[in-house]
Amino acid sequence: MISDYRCFFCFARAFERLLEKENLSVEEKKCFAVDMFGLFNNVNGNFSVPAFSRELHVLLKQYSNNPDPYKEIKKQSNDLVLARYTELKNIVFNSVNQFDSALRLAIAGNIIDYGIGNDFDLQATIDKVLGSDFAIDDSVELKQALSQAKTVLYLGDNCGEIVFDKLFIETIMHPNLIYAVRGAPVINDATLYDAKYVGLDIVANVISNGYDAPSTILEHCSSDFLEVFNRADVIISKGQGNLEGLLGQTGKEVYFLLMVKCNVIADALGVKEGDFVVNKISFNTIFCGKD
Repeated sequence: MISDYRCFFCFARAFERLLEKENLSVEEKKCFAVDMFGLFNNVNGNFSVPAFSRELHVLLKQYSNNPDPYKEIKKQSNDLVLARYTELKNIVFNSVNQFDSALRLAIAGNIIDYGIGNDFDLQATIDKVLGSDFAIDDSVELKQALSQAKTVLYLGDNCGEIVFDKLFIETIMHPNLIYAVRGAPVINDATLYDAKYVGLDIVANVISNGYDAPSTILEHCSSDFLEVFNRADVIISKGQGNLEGLLGQTGKEVYFLLMVKCNVIADALGVKEGDFVVNKISFNTIFCGKD
């Protein structure tokens, strides 16, 4: 897992913005800040970015009495990309290399991330990814692995982004592809409801990972999800959140697809902030899981 002191300051800035949007009193905001610092003080040197993020969002839900603070933003993000779906599909259909174009668009969709901030330019990102080299490019190996795989597990990330994933999955046309989402609402990450809303259940078998972290934390995922994870021949992981949870935590080979949005991830992968990555990584630990 990613563990870096710089992430705490990123959380502090993000939750400062969030608290301004919630209907909380000044005193409640002060109490939230105290509780946030308390959570950080209790990590005892074992700071896990996805685990800490999950605890903070549980805390936010308690203070705001809102089980899904990003509900409207998630719908807006999905609708934004769905409105462009025919246009995006034509980009893929008319390209010389449809797999490469659909892959690039799927990575471009990773810019829709309200955990990092709410200031992004989707069109600029699409233009950039279609005309740039990948900083790490294992896309040829990914395509080959997909052609040989009996079972593919695709780990989803954010709303809006999942529409780009749908297009990539339609391009892959794998007969046994399973798409995994979060077990409950957290930030703007996709849930079963969101996946069905954009029609992902039409092109893939959609499942929940059984946990409400903005990541894939294997020790907390359901046994049903882990059964699929352990038997999958190819695992595709979208976004920084999944990378933060999986890095160094599984013996499975994972293809990480993402846009690098901070220096912490850039340092971990040996690339630059803003780079696009298709990175196959293997580890040496495996989880049996629990419910």
